[in-house]
Order: sequence, then structure tokens, then C-alpha cells
Amino acid sequence: MADYLVIVESPAKAKTIERYLGKKYKVKASMGHVIDLPKSQMGVDAEEGYKPKYITIRGKGDILKDLKKSAKKAKKIYLAADPDREGEAIAWHLAHALNVDENSKCRVVFNEITKEAIKESFKNPRSIDTDLVDAQQARRVLDRLVGYNISPLLWKKVKKGLSAGRVQSVALKMIIDRENEINQFKPEEYWSIEAEFQKDKETFEGSFYGIDGKKLELSSESDVKDILNKLVDKKFTIDKVTKKERRRNPAKPFTTSSLQQEAARKLNFRAKKTMMIAQQLYEGIDLGKSAGGITGLITYMRTDSTRISNTAKEEAKGYIVDKFGSEFLGSNTNEKVNEKAQDAHEAIRPTSVMREPNSLKAVLSREQLRLYKLIWERFLASQMAPAVLDTMSVTLKNNNVEFRSTGSKVKFKGFMKVYVEGTDDDKKQEDKYLPNLEEGMSVNTNEINPNQHFTQPPPRFTEARLVKTMEELGIGRPSTYAPTLDTIQRRGYVTLDNKRFVPSELGTIVIELLKEFFPEIIDVEFTAKMENDLDSIEEGEVQWVNIIDDFYHGFKKRLNVAEEEMDKVEIKDEPAGIDCENCGHEMVYKMGRYGKFLACSNFPECRNTKPILKEIGVTCPKCKEGNVVERKSKKRRVFFGCDRFPECDFVSWDKPLSRPCPKCESLLVEKRNKKETQIVCTNCDYKEDSQG
Repeated sequence: MADYLVIVESPAKAKTIERYLGKKYKVKASMGHVIDLPKSQMGVDAEEGYKPKYITIRGKGDILKDLKKSAKKAKKIYLAADPDREGEAIAWHLAHALNVDENSKCRVVFNEITKEAIKESFKNPRSIDTDLVDAQQARRVLDRLVGYNISPLLWKKVKKGLSAGRVQSVALKMIIDRENEINQFKPEEYWSIEAEFQKDKETFEGSFYGIDGKKLELSSESDVKDILNKLVDKKFTIDKVTKKERRRNPAKPFTTSSLQQEAARKLNFRAKKTMMIAQQLYEGIDLGKSAGGITGLITYMRTDSTRISNTAKEEAKGYIVDKFGSEFLGSNTNEKVNEKAQDAHEAIRPTSVMREPNSLKAVLSREQLRLYKLIWERFLASQMAPAVLDTMSVTLKNNNVEFRSTGSKVKFKGFMKVYVEGTDDDKKQEDKYLPNLEEGMSVNTNEINPNQHFTQPPPRFTEARLVKTMEELGIGRPSTYAPTLDTIQRRGYVTLDNKRFVPSELGTIVIELLKEFFPEIIDVEFTAKMENDLDSIEEGEVQWVNIIDDFYHGFKKRLNVAEEEMDKVEIKDEPAGIDCENCGHEMVYKMGRYGKFLACSNFPECRNTKPILKEIGVTCPKCKEGNVVERKSKKRRVFFGCDRFPECDFVSWDKPLSRPCPKCESLLVEKRNKKETQIVCTNCDYKEDSQG
């Protein structure tokens, strides 16, 4: 029997760590929490100092029994759950269940699962951090008091299965507020004038700025005509040329939030998927015996810190100098820690920059490799020198009418040789070169084009935009972003349309009720302050019971008022205008987990349901009788098929077009990727120019 028992959270980690520690250590997995608040009841006694009622989680009894059995035989027990609040709470519960003194040196934490990091962490065990435990306990108790009081109220007044969490309700309100902004938006007309200038054989573009150096807004076509009438001829004089050298710093290494945002932009990953794959990379991948076996490839993926260890910096420094040259080495003067960050551990980075993504192709899945490559490149770029750009801005005049043009070109790539951060804008970032222009020169205009525009409403939230906004406002913490977004979708409060959140009628009803009876629950400032108060528990500045008590007294009063005064909301089913083919009763639209669907109004006598099929105006190319409709797979991916299914089995991932191929008369489809849409023939090599 091994002398030492080590308890981690997952079996994947257990195997790896046991191999690193050797024969004297037995490593077992708790499979996450083994002790928690009960699911079937509140589990918090508000009358007795908010005392939590902890129980062994259903299904975890055998795991706890096995751990107790192993603990009795071990000389020493080490609790090595994840290095965050949840991990500390798991360790605390295990200590009490296994009769381990929480003040003894029983707690081991590590930020990466590598041989060196694991061995070093076992040289420096510590006692359980009770402030960290209290911080987790406070959040858990607070969420119970909110969720387990408001949710049953919503079941009674609206419908069963609803919930109103502390963070999810604010996120939902943000989505609804944005939708209201869009609906209330009134577009305003404005104009621009774009010109193409020519200098010798080179052309460049410029935009109207104003008159006599004063910026002028163009709000109508008559304004444009007035400007065009002022122009004397096609010649413009270069009035002013400003040349500068601009430095562009690399992005900081990833935090949980920035990783989720960038994975959405560049890899098209949902937040939940990003965190699932990151967990796999953190817990360890089998690299093969010659490469060290199962090894963690990235550091811990729940963090709001951009700090990097000195060891990692030194390794990156050596790699950069060796691979690119010393001129590409950064000074890291831009490395600052977010004031709101807990800075409990490092940024997300590769455990070794020497493990290049290309070297791992054989052992990683496609999605693991893509995410690892993103993390590796971001970290390496963060340690590299700034890029240097030569910029030029030019003022051109014709009869005091002023146009301006700007351009830049990369003088020294620096970090851009490895990685450039993505943006939420659809526009591609490209260098815009200007010819060699000097003051006093004359250039001709090839074209002058007035363009009418209308102001656009703010865009709906994508997952990336919502995570970024929540982080900026101080709503939620790294571990809450992905589950929050998942919950509001599972509850049917929002749907995704073109990867953007659209609130449902149900979501809007819930927020209106919360706004009336529990305004603080959906107030951004209140929630952000509460997050900071909860963080202060972690710092040991305040007792967790006091924070809960300050909140609960006012909340309890509102709850009593809501119980008495909240009206019952009846959500009527919307008639679909068609009859059920099974019983003849009218079909209605109902709201489900994945949005609206058709159901028979004679439920429960008739249980006929069907998806809402969206026709695309194309006759089925296979049977020539049915129509092609848009469908969704079990994983919610859009595909196209015949509405006569199962009689006709035509399906296509690519959207069919109504017009035939001009070359062979076969089916044309739209092939989409992140950057473009291209029309291609399914039979021959015909292609049409790509569209942005």
C-alpha cells in the first residue's frame, strides 16, 4: 500500500500525477464535488446564520466510501483539487469527511500539470485557505437564496422549469436592453464623398473632410452637391503631409474571458466548447512514451490574471532569440494586471513554448490543436517586440475643399510575425499604402463618388461580445461566463440567430417581472458591487455571513410582496394556421429548449409535434416534387433537406440555389466559411467569384 494518498478532481489528472510522483503515492479522483447543498431543497437555514446543510451528492456515496477506505491506510493525505475557490471548497469538504486537520499542511496546488510543477508543489504544501472556502460558500449560499426563492415563484406565476439566477438574470437583461435599443432605433441619413486620386501610375483613396480645415458633416444630398459645386477641376494640391512612426504592442496572454472571445472570433467556438477543450489540454494529453507520456499542455484555464512566471518568460525569451533573433524580443513593459483581477495564478499559456503546435498534430484532435495553437501563438506574441509601422496622413485641397487620406505599412513586424489579435468587426485589417507624396504636389482625381448612408443600430450580442461586456462591467467571474450563457439558452430565454442572441417572449416576461419585484437582481451596478463584496471575503476583509445578511433582509421583504402581488402570467399559444394531420385539431406554436416548434393544441390527447420548416424557394433537385427546407441537426447545425422526408432523402450542408449551373445545368450551392461565401456547382468545376 502506498504511503501517501493524493486526491484530485478528475481521473485524467490522477493517472498523470501518480506517474510523476512515484510508487509511494496513490492518486485518486473525487470526480469534482462529493459533498454539496441538496438539489431538492434550499439547503440554507436563513434563521440560523445562513448555515448550509451539506449532504453527500447522490451517486457519489461509493466514491466517498472508497476515499475513506484509502485514507485509513495512508500515512498522509494531500488534497490537490483545482487552484480556485471551487477547488478549495472541494478540499475543505474532503478534509472534514476524511478527518484531515484543515490547518495541517494538507493542501497542494499547481497551475500546470507537468512533472516539474507537480514535484515543486508537493515540496510546498499549505493548510486549507478558509477565506477562499468562505468566498465560495458565500457565493453558493447567495445563489441559493436568490435562485431557490425566485424560481419557484416563477413556476407558480409563469410556467414550470424557469430559473432566475443572480448572474444569468443580469446577462439576460443586457440582451433584452440591447434588443429594445435596436427596436427603438431611428436611422439618420448622412453622406460621405470618396475620391480616387492618381499620382503618376499609382492610385490612392481619400475622403471628404471639410472646408478650410474645419470638419463638416454631410447630412443630405444637397450638402453633397454644394461641396461638389465648389470643386474647380480634377486637380488637387497636397497641402500637408505628416509622416510618423507608430508602435503597436502585442495583446496580453489569455485570461478566461479573452480566450473565450478570441476562440469565438477566430475558431468559431462557443464559450462552453472552448472551456471543455481547454480542460482537456490542461488535464493532459498522451504525447507518447518518448515525449513524456500524459502531459498537461496549458496552464489552468480559469483565471483573470495576465501574469506570467519568470520561468515561462525565460523559456520564451530563449525560443524567440533562437527562432527570430534578438530584435524580436519584447521588454514586457505592457504587462499589467487588471485591477479587478484576483491574480490567484497565471495567465493561460502553454506549459512549454518548446512544444510547437505542428509537433503535436499526431496526438491532438483537430479542435484541440486549433485551440492549443491559438494559446501558444498568443503567449509567444505577448513576449515579443512591438510592431513598428510607418504612417502617413495627407491633406488634399481644391478651392479650400479638403480631403484626407491615411496610409500605413509595416516597417518591422515584431509580434505580428506570429499572431495578430482578432476584432469584433467584420472588416479585414489590411495595410493601406500611399505613394510617395510631398507638400505642394498636384494629383488628379479619377473618380469622386458621393455615398448615402444611414446610421445603424447597435449590433445584437454574440457570445464573445457579451462575455467581454460582462467582464468590463464586473458581472460574473471567469468560471461563470460559459455556464451562464448555456443556462439562458437552455431555459428558452434566448435563441441564437446568426450567432447572435435574440430574446424570446418568455425571457422578456421573466425580466419584466424581475424588474417590477426584484430590481436589484437585474441591476448591473448592484450585481457588480456584490461581486466585489464577495471578493472581499476572499481577501479576509469581511465575514461572509455579514455580506449575505445585508442582502437578504431587503430581498426577503421583496419576496413577500411578490408572493402577494405578482399576477399570474398566461402565455397563450400562437395559432399556426394549419391543422394536425393526426387528429384534425389546430396546430400551435410552442416555445421549447431550442426555440419555437409546432405542436397539436389537443395535447395531451394528441402528442403530435414537428419542427418549423423554413422554405428557401428551391424545388428539391432529387424528387422534383418537394421543396427544400432549412433544418437543424441534433447538434443545432443548419442543413437543408426535402420537405417530403422520409419519402425523399435529399440532404445538403450547403444551401442550394434556385438557378442551375450555367455550365452543366446541375445544382448550384452556397459554400460558406468564416471569411467568404462562394457559389459552386455540385457536379462540375464551375465557380463564381467569392462574396464577402
